[in-house]
Parts: sequence; C-alpha cells; structure tokens
Amino acid sequence: MVFLSQDAIITAEKLTNYLLVLLPKDDKSKFLAKAGYTLDNWQQLEQDLRNQVLTQPAELIEVNRYGEKYAIRACLRGTNGLELNILTIWMVANGTTKFVTLVPDKGANR
Repeated sequence: MVFLSQDAIITAEKLTNYLLVLLPKDDKSKFLAKAGYTLDNWQQLEQDLRNQVLTQPAELIEVNRYGEKYAIRACLRGTNGLELNILTIWMVANGTTKFVTLVPDKGANR
C-alpha cells in the first residue's frame, strides 16, 4: 500500500481558479458546492484534501515523463457534513507530490 505525502503541493490557484469557479466545460464547482466548498472557504478544501484524502492509499496508474501518476479514491466530508465520493489525481516527481485534479467518483461502490 502506498501513501502520498501530506505535505503535497496543492496550489491556491488550482483551487481558486479551477475547482471552485464555474467553468463552461468540466465544471467541478457545483459538485463541490453541494458539500459547502466555495471560493470563500477554499483553504478548508485544501485542509480537507490533506486530512481526508492524502491519508488514504494511493494507486499508481501511470508512469510518464512527468513522473508517477497516482489516483486516490476517497469520501470527502464537506463543511456542511455532506459526503462526496471523489477521485483525485496526484503526480510524484523528484520526491515532490503535487495535486493535479479532483472529479466525482462515478465508480464508487459505497
């Protein structure tokens, strides 16, 4: 079982300019809003990714020129108590773990 570093790089820009803003294509803000995550509390989403997602086992899904790509499936309990089944993608290169994206986990069997 592989666990990624809880000190992973999760950039504010990834959360505030991508995940939590309404996008015309592949929008995730409405999904995250169900659990209470908004631009006003983006720091809470970052903390919850560290505390609720990075504590779960990671699955190596690909090795490419950028490094090793991992997936972590988790149940993310939002600020309002609602739980979202999510799939997150992380890259590990040169000993550094970086958050790539988060999507609804349509394959969750919980």
